Amino acid sequence: QLLNEKRKINSSITINNRFKIQIFTGDNENSKKALTDFRKDNKNTDATIVFSTPMYKVWIGNYKTRIEAENKLQALKKKYPNAFLVKPNK
Repeated sequence: QLLNEKRKINSSITINNRFKIQIFTGDNENSKKALTDFRKDNKNTDATIVFSTPMYKVWIGNYKTRIEAENKLQALKKKYPNAFLVKPNK
């Protein structure tokens, strides 16, 4: 029963179909700082730290379309020149 519930929940998560923007890659302390700095200016945008051995990455947004993500990326490039689009796998 629990496995069936988990499968239902996982199938409803649409992370595969969403675009995110990576604004930082580095160690744990600096990624926390980058996340905090981003949240100060962008309170209404999703932001999270993702660990991918051996780096920590700061991903922001949850965009349905590539066009929407590209528009936000252009605005972010002023403050985060190394930012780029990500389409994460589950």
